[in-house]
Amino acid sequence: MSEELQASLRQWTDARVALGRAGGSVIHRSLLDFRLSHARARDAVHLPFDAAAMAVELEALGQPVLLASSQATDRATYLQRPDLGRQLSEESRATLGGVRSDQGYDLAIILSDGLSAEAAHRQGPPLLRALLPLLAGWRLAPLIIAPFARVALQDEIGEALGARAALILLGERPGLGSADSLGAYLVHSPRAGNTDAERNCVSNIRPAGLPAEAAAPRIAWLLGEARRLGFSGVDLKDHSASASTPILDTTSLGDRLT
Repeated sequence: MSEELQASLRQWTDARVALGRAGGSVIHRSLLDFRLSHARARDAVHLPFDAAAMAVELEALGQPVLLASSQATDRATYLQRPDLGRQLSEESRATLGGVRSDQGYDLAIILSDGLSAEAAHRQGPPLLRALLPLLAGWRLAPLIIAPFARVALQDEIGEALGARAALILLGERPGLGSADSLGAYLVHSPRAGNTDAERNCVSNIRPAGLPAEAAAPRIAWLLGEARRLGFSGVDLKDHSASASTPILDTTSLGDRLT
């Protein structure tokens, strides 16, 4: 590959392309960069999530905030038992049942560390600041902070609150170069037994991927369409204005090319 073509590629992506060779191996600089990115991804998985500090930060948005917990009680259990991250603790189930509204909620929003506490801390508050004004007129349940959650925990939380829809924001599995990526998963009619085919996802939410200011209107549009149509998932396609501008997930591209 010519130097001119290499330079052209690098101005558009931080993917690992044209790494260079030293005999039959990659050059030392590229190897060290790969190991550093791998170490950062591992660190992101194990970084502690400060739920109390997050609650204080989110209360400044003007919404009530509640803490909930899955049945995964620590990081090691969460990583080894994905099923426990999908189930509410009995204490949290009782707490959420106590704040059910007779009129019902239109939407329950949950924030979790998932597989990257760094993503939740960095991207969660900016995304909510951009999203909440777009949900004017929605009856919102208290914001829920739920450490050690898997995506499907939104079903149990939404069902416990009596919400018509649920949105969970959680740290995605770190890639090589994207340790701070947040995913947003929404489901209409949250209930135990929902499958991933009944969810919609907006992923790669981070400054170097899909910025919060661009992700928020896309999420709001999907939520609005799910409410209008009465379903979410594979039958709900993103035809929002923001979807017409493609966002390149350079890290995923790099992982595929290496």
